[in-house]
Amino acid sequence: MSSKRENTHQGRIVVIEDEPDIREVVVYNLLREGFDVVAMGHGHQGLAEVQRTPPDCVLLDLMLPGLDGIEICRQIRADSRTARVPVIMVTAKGEESDVVLGLGMGADDYLTKPFSPRELIARIKAVIRRGHGQARDPDTDGPEQVEIGPLRIDAGRHDVRIFGEEQRFTATEFRLLYFLATHPGRVFSRDQLIGRVIGDGAIVLDRNIDVHIRSIRKKLGEARDMVETIRGVGYRFSEIEG
Repeated sequence: MSSKRENTHQGRIVVIEDEPDIREVVVYNLLREGFDVVAMGHGHQGLAEVQRTPPDCVLLDLMLPGLDGIEICRQIRADSRTARVPVIMVTAKGEESDVVLGLGMGADDYLTKPFSPRELIARIKAVIRRGHGQARDPDTDGPEQVEIGPLRIDAGRHDVRIFGEEQRFTATEFRLLYFLATHPGRVFSRDQLIGRVIGDGAIVLDRNIDVHIRSIRKKLGEARDMVETIRGVGYRFSEIEG
């Protein structure tokens, strides 16, 4: 199922949702807002569409026929062509464990059914802004390039290299890493990181930040200790000694 509106300026959205009524409402509201929309009701078809022409954002249901949302998200993140495409999990499952699972697979945000059209649009616009190379903003303003120890960040190119090797980060992971690296030695609480990096419209869960930090550390590999946990407070960035 494909739905398009001429002269769109907001961006292209792929909706992967198997419930026809919800899919219809989502598509209608996205078209009204000026997005170009492609909607699929099957997991394999949805993933194929994302891979065929990487969109500006994916709205992804968790429970789907053929291929579930967690596996789709994993494959999106594993493919260099789609690794940086923002993904919003849209599901009826609202337990925190499901939020953590989705974020752990690389989702940028999580929206629980039922949701209002206004909230949907706000979330989409927020992740698209974060995903379009806007790594620096009034709260995260800093240098174009950051080089600390084995880590090098090029904000303009959304490029991260560890020991000279390129490593891919989601938009949210990139913003977190960039923010911490440009404020070395300073400790930030989870609430501060949510407000400054993830921004308005994000699900405010401490474990939201924890999952992103865990993923960042995994990707940093031998440099993982550069992101320190300050027990009972939050996180800070420091250079590896020696």
